[in-house]
Amino acid sequence: MRAVIFAVLLAWACIGAARAQDATPAPTAASGSTPDPVLAHRLAAATSMSPKIDVITLTIPKGTPMQVALDEETRIRRVGQPIHGHIVEPVYVFDQLVVPVGTEAAGQITKIEPVSKGKRTLEALNADFTPPRQIDVEFTELVFANGKRVPIRTLITLGSGRVIRLVTAADETKKGVKDAASEKAKQAKEQTKQDWNTALQQVKEPGKVHKVERYAIAQLPAHPQYIDAGTIYFAELQDPLDFGSEPLTPEMPISLGSPTPAGSFLRARLVTPLNSATTQKGELVAAVVSRPLFNEKNLIIPQGSRLQGSVVQVRPARYLSRNGQLRIVFHELIPPDGPGGVAMAQRVDASVESVQSSKAENVKLDSEGGAKATTPKTRYLTTGVAIGLAALSFGRDPDAMGGDAAGNTSNRVAGGAGGFKLVGMVLGILVHSRPFGYSMGAYGAGMSVYTHFIARGRDIVFPKNTAMEIAIGMRQSSLSPSPPKGGPANLEN
Repeated sequence: MRAVIFAVLLAWACIGAARAQDATPAPTAASGSTPDPVLAHRLAAATSMSPKIDVITLTIPKGTPMQVALDEETRIRRVGQPIHGHIVEPVYVFDQLVVPVGTEAAGQITKIEPVSKGKRTLEALNADFTPPRQIDVEFTELVFANGKRVPIRTLITLGSGRVIRLVTAADETKKGVKDAASEKAKQAKEQTKQDWNTALQQVKEPGKVHKVERYAIAQLPAHPQYIDAGTIYFAELQDPLDFGSEPLTPEMPISLGSPTPAGSFLRARLVTPLNSATTQKGELVAAVVSRPLFNEKNLIIPQGSRLQGSVVQVRPARYLSRNGQLRIVFHELIPPDGPGGVAMAQRVDASVESVQSSKAENVKLDSEGGAKATTPKTRYLTTGVAIGLAALSFGRDPDAMGGDAAGNTSNRVAGGAGGFKLVGMVLGILVHSRPFGYSMGAYGAGMSVYTHFIARGRDIVFPKNTAMEIAIGMRQSSLSPSPPKGGPANLEN
């Protein structure tokens, strides 16, 4: 019993001591002592948290083209010769204009290509001993209206460096299109023409007298080479250009997800170069939207959106002066990757309403956006003159002073002019041989007939970065994910 009582008392004593220990308050850290490091880290993290603001970087990526038009006629003299032009197509990033039309561009001639012996021989047969040489240029600086200068490195796109005109589709009413839609298309094309004419206002167009002088100089056996005023180069950036950033407003993701209204017009640049001589029917075509599209104040299609399509009709140029034809359509519109990193594609039915083209190619667009090269009607006049000169070389001029000798000289001069221009005229005076005059006249007439009526016609050529306006019509409103990257339709700037 004593042992039991002793055990019970000992147990009660242990329980009392445990309760007293639990009731003792934890000691408080003295003033100036170091706080708990874990607690301090959590407090610091909590106080440093702030609402995150998404921003859009306004950076022109590498490879983006800028269209530069030369302000005035330039005579080719040497490598390193400075050239000067201005921007004729504005450059946007997302929804912001960063390089406006009229921005000055300074550059220089970097290379003057030699002429091959074969080409020099052929041109010499046509009385041209200074055939045109390929000229390479680069642009190295942008000068903005506020005086800001930005150094750049550029690479000229193959196929540019030509005098370009804007070709718009015919105004014929399309089948199944309402009058209101036709009127909207007409207004859009007129606005495009106005923008183009405004962009070229700084080009010093040569007058009629100057054109006649340049034509006369070009007929000489030896003559200088010029780059025409208004020659447009597609200069691709070799380094990105940073123009800061802008905040991503809550309204942007909502408006960007809305379908593109039917009848909208997009300004785009061609990514896939096209040539009716080599392009195949069904070949994929890609373009990039160069200007954002707004619906009132809401951004619908930002710059950098992609258009994917295909060639639906193509015919290469053929002999008997039959010219090339080309028709493309776009069937998919893919905006840039959104905040979530996913771009949603829209199925569209889009056709070309206007396009840049070389003046020398004489391209026309039909009412459905198909391009066709046309032959200028001046070929009839040119060929007629050549045949007339050939006929004079075979005839006699009995009324000419000096009798037959003077008449024969005039006939030889006429034949020489038809065959070898100024050189032929001089030879007609110096070489007293009527068969020689006949031969030169017949050669000139034959070459004119062959060139204008028998030889291969002109092909349609749209180099990479050609600007165009595209009319959009929705085929279905549902959205579908964009094609996987790395596929045949994948685009690059």
